[in-house]
Amino acid sequence: MSKKDVYKTVKKQSQSLLIEKKSKFIANVKPVDNEDDALAFLNEMRSKYSDATHNVYAYVIDENNIFRYSDDGEPHGTAGRPMLTMLLHGGVGELSAVVTRYFGGIKLGTGGLVRAYQGMVKLGLETLPTREHMIPARVEVVLDYPHITVFRRLLPDYRATVASENFGVDATYELLLPDQNIPALETALTELTDGAVLITRLDDDTMPPETP
Repeated sequence: MSKKDVYKTVKKQSQSLLIEKKSKFIANVKPVDNEDDALAFLNEMRSKYSDATHNVYAYVIDENNIFRYSDDGEPHGTAGRPMLTMLLHGGVGELSAVVTRYFGGIKLGTGGLVRAYQGMVKLGLETLPTREHMIPARVEVVLDYPHITVFRRLLPDYRATVASENFGVDATYELLLPDQNIPALETALTELTDGAVLITRLDDDTMPPETP
Protein backbone atom coordinates (compact mmCIF):
# COMPACT_ATOMS: atom_id res chain seq x y z
CA MET A 1 0.00 0.00 0.00
CA SER A 2 1.13 3.55 -0.63
CA LYS A 3 0.31 4.74 2.88
CA LYS A 4 0.85 3.42 6.36
CA ASP A 5 -1.32 0.51 7.44
CA VAL A 6 -1.75 1.93 10.93
CA TYR A 7 -2.17 5.50 12.08
CA LYS A 8 -2.88 7.10 15.44
CA THR A 9 -5.89 9.15 16.42
CA VAL A 10 -6.47 11.02 19.66
CA LYS A 11 -9.08 9.74 22.07
CA LYS A 12 -9.39 12.71 24.41
CA GLN A 13 -7.69 15.71 26.01
CA SER A 14 -4.49 15.50 28.05
CA GLN A 15 -3.17 17.74 30.81
CA SER A 16 0.40 18.09 32.09
CA LEU A 17 1.95 20.12 34.90
CA LEU A 18 5.49 21.44 35.40
CA ILE A 19 7.10 23.77 37.95
CA GLU A 20 10.13 25.56 36.51
CA LYS A 21 11.96 28.11 38.68
CA LYS A 22 8.79 28.72 40.68
CA SER A 23 6.70 29.32 37.51
CA LYS A 24 3.81 26.91 37.18
CA PHE A 25 3.11 25.63 33.65
CA ILE A 26 -0.08 23.74 32.75
CA ALA A 27 -0.39 22.24 29.28
CA ASN A 28 -3.76 21.21 27.89
CA VAL A 29 -3.79 19.46 24.51
CA LYS A 30 -7.00 18.47 22.80
CA PRO A 31 -8.10 17.04 19.44
CA VAL A 32 -10.19 19.45 17.36
CA ASP A 33 -12.18 19.03 14.14
CA ASN A 34 -11.99 22.60 12.87
CA GLU A 35 -10.89 26.12 13.75
CA ASP A 36 -14.12 26.89 15.59
CA ASP A 37 -13.39 23.97 17.93
CA ALA A 38 -9.83 25.22 18.45
CA LEU A 39 -11.00 28.72 19.33
CA ALA A 40 -13.71 27.37 21.63
CA PHE A 41 -11.09 25.31 23.46
CA LEU A 42 -8.84 28.37 23.75
CA ASN A 43 -11.67 30.45 25.21
CA GLU A 44 -12.49 27.64 27.64
CA MET A 45 -8.90 27.57 28.90
CA ARG A 46 -8.72 31.37 29.13
CA SER A 47 -11.85 31.33 31.25
CA LYS A 48 -10.66 28.45 33.43
CA TYR A 49 -7.26 30.08 34.01
CA SER A 50 -8.35 33.69 33.90
CA ASP A 51 -5.99 34.57 36.76
CA ALA A 52 -2.90 33.21 34.94
CA THR A 53 -0.05 35.39 33.73
CA HIS A 54 -0.17 33.91 30.22
CA ASN A 55 -2.36 31.54 28.23
CA VAL A 56 -0.20 30.78 25.21
CA TYR A 57 -1.78 28.75 22.40
CA ALA A 58 -1.15 27.01 19.11
CA TYR A 59 -3.35 24.86 16.92
CA VAL A 60 -3.13 22.85 13.73
CA ILE A 61 -6.00 22.08 11.36
CA ASP A 62 -4.38 19.91 8.70
CA GLU A 63 -7.49 19.49 6.55
CA ASN A 64 -7.67 23.22 5.81
CA ASN A 65 -3.93 23.86 6.19
CA ILE A 66 -4.55 26.23 9.10
CA PHE A 67 -1.78 26.92 11.61
CA ARG A 68 -2.19 29.56 14.31
CA TYR A 69 -0.32 30.55 17.46
CA SER A 70 0.13 33.39 19.92
CA ASP A 71 2.79 34.29 22.51
CA ASP A 72 0.13 35.98 24.67
CA GLY A 73 2.53 38.53 26.11
CA GLU A 74 5.65 36.36 26.31
CA PRO A 75 8.68 37.66 24.34
CA HIS A 76 8.17 37.24 20.59
CA GLY A 77 9.03 33.78 19.29
CA THR A 78 9.59 32.18 22.71
CA ALA A 79 6.25 30.46 23.27
CA GLY A 80 3.59 30.07 20.59
CA ARG A 81 5.91 29.25 17.71
CA PRO A 82 7.84 26.54 19.60
CA MET A 83 4.50 25.03 20.62
CA LEU A 84 3.30 25.02 17.01
CA THR A 85 6.50 23.28 15.91
CA MET A 86 5.83 20.45 18.35
CA LEU A 87 2.22 20.09 17.19
CA LEU A 88 3.30 19.92 13.54
CA HIS A 89 5.55 16.99 14.41
CA GLY A 90 3.00 15.30 16.66
CA GLY A 91 1.79 12.89 14.00
CA VAL A 92 -1.76 12.66 15.33
CA GLY A 93 -3.70 15.16 13.23
CA GLU A 94 -5.73 18.19 14.26
CA LEU A 95 -4.75 19.45 17.69
CA SER A 96 -5.05 22.54 19.84
CA ALA A 97 -2.66 23.25 22.71
CA VAL A 98 -2.88 25.87 25.44
CA VAL A 99 -0.01 26.29 27.88
CA THR A 100 -0.91 28.33 30.94
CA ARG A 101 1.81 30.01 32.97
CA TYR A 102 1.66 31.40 36.47
CA PHE A 103 4.79 33.52 36.80
CA GLY A 104 6.83 32.62 39.87
CA GLY A 105 9.02 35.71 40.05
CA ILE A 106 12.14 34.28 38.38
CA LYS A 107 12.76 35.05 34.72
CA LEU A 108 13.65 32.06 32.55
CA GLY A 109 15.34 33.93 29.72
CA THR A 110 14.63 33.46 26.01
CA GLY A 111 16.09 29.97 25.80
CA GLY A 112 14.42 28.89 28.99
CA LEU A 113 11.02 30.01 27.77
CA VAL A 114 11.40 28.19 24.46
CA ARG A 115 12.41 25.00 26.24
CA ALA A 116 9.59 25.33 28.74
CA TYR A 117 6.77 25.94 26.25
CA GLN A 118 8.05 23.45 23.70
CA GLY A 119 8.68 20.91 26.43
CA MET A 120 5.17 21.30 27.81
CA VAL A 121 3.60 20.50 24.45
CA LYS A 122 5.98 17.57 24.00
CA LEU A 123 4.94 16.27 27.40
CA GLY A 124 1.29 16.80 26.50
CA LEU A 125 1.69 14.83 23.28
CA GLU A 126 3.46 12.00 25.09
CA THR A 127 0.62 11.68 27.60
CA LEU A 128 -2.14 12.15 25.01
CA PRO A 129 -4.44 9.11 25.03
CA THR A 130 -4.36 7.66 21.50
CA ARG A 131 -5.63 4.61 19.72
CA GLU A 132 -4.48 2.88 16.57
CA HIS A 133 -6.58 2.68 13.44
CA MET A 134 -5.78 0.27 10.65
CA ILE A 135 -6.02 1.25 7.00
CA PRO A 136 -6.77 -2.24 5.69
CA ALA A 137 -5.60 -3.89 2.52
CA ARG A 138 -8.22 -5.89 0.62
CA VAL A 139 -7.76 -9.37 -0.75
CA GLU A 140 -10.05 -11.88 -2.40
CA VAL A 141 -9.71 -15.51 -1.40
CA VAL A 142 -11.29 -18.33 -3.42
CA LEU A 143 -11.16 -21.85 -2.00
CA ASP A 144 -13.20 -25.04 -1.92
CA TYR A 145 -15.76 -25.83 0.75
CA PRO A 146 -13.87 -28.49 2.75
CA HIS A 147 -11.26 -25.89 3.76
CA ILE A 148 -13.65 -23.18 4.98
CA THR A 149 -13.67 -24.06 8.68
CA VAL A 150 -9.90 -24.13 9.07
CA PHE A 151 -9.55 -21.07 6.84
CA ARG A 152 -11.78 -19.03 9.12
CA ARG A 153 -9.86 -20.18 12.19
CA LEU A 154 -6.70 -18.72 10.65
CA LEU A 155 -8.06 -15.19 10.23
CA PRO A 156 -7.52 -13.83 13.78
CA ASP A 157 -3.84 -14.80 13.60
CA TYR A 158 -3.39 -12.35 10.73
CA ARG A 159 -5.80 -9.65 11.98
CA ALA A 160 -8.04 -10.41 9.02
CA THR A 161 -11.77 -9.84 8.98
CA VAL A 162 -14.38 -10.93 6.45
CA ALA A 163 -15.86 -8.00 4.50
CA SER A 164 -18.05 -10.16 2.25
CA GLU A 165 -18.57 -13.76 1.25
CA ASN A 166 -20.14 -15.51 -1.71
CA PHE A 167 -20.93 -19.20 -2.10
CA GLY A 168 -21.02 -20.54 -5.64
CA VAL A 169 -19.00 -23.32 -7.18
CA ASP A 170 -16.30 -22.32 -4.68
CA ALA A 171 -16.36 -20.11 -1.61
CA THR A 172 -15.22 -16.55 -2.26
CA TYR A 173 -14.24 -14.20 0.55
CA GLU A 174 -13.18 -10.59 0.60
CA LEU A 175 -10.85 -9.92 3.51
CA LEU A 176 -9.58 -6.78 5.21
CA LEU A 177 -6.20 -7.03 6.93
CA PRO A 178 -2.89 -5.21 7.43
CA ASP A 179 -0.95 -5.15 4.19
CA GLN A 180 2.18 -6.60 5.77
CA ASN A 181 0.24 -9.69 6.91
CA ILE A 182 -0.83 -10.74 3.40
CA PRO A 183 2.30 -12.75 2.46
CA ALA A 184 2.15 -14.82 5.65
CA LEU A 185 -1.57 -15.47 5.23
CA GLU A 186 -1.00 -16.47 1.61
CA THR A 187 1.71 -18.92 2.65
CA ALA A 188 -0.47 -20.44 5.36
CA LEU A 189 -3.45 -20.86 3.03
CA THR A 190 -1.33 -22.36 0.29
CA GLU A 191 0.01 -24.95 2.70
CA LEU A 192 -3.42 -25.58 4.17
CA THR A 193 -5.05 -26.27 0.79
CA ASP A 194 -2.06 -27.85 -0.99
CA GLY A 195 -2.12 -24.91 -3.38
CA ALA A 196 -5.83 -25.14 -4.15
CA VAL A 197 -6.51 -21.49 -3.29
CA LEU A 198 -6.59 -18.29 -5.28
CA ILE A 199 -5.58 -15.07 -3.46
CA THR A 200 -5.88 -11.74 -5.25
CA ARG A 201 -5.02 -8.28 -3.93
CA LEU A 202 -7.77 -5.79 -4.69
CA ASP A 203 -6.74 -2.36 -5.90
CA ASP A 204 -6.67 0.48 -3.34
CA ASP A 205 -8.74 2.69 -5.63
CA THR A 206 -11.65 0.22 -5.43
CA MET A 207 -11.88 0.78 -1.70
CA PRO A 208 -15.40 1.83 -0.68
CA PRO A 209 -15.74 5.30 0.88
CA GLU A 210 -15.46 5.51 4.65
CA THR A 211 -18.65 5.88 6.60
CA PRO A 212 -18.74 9.30 8.31
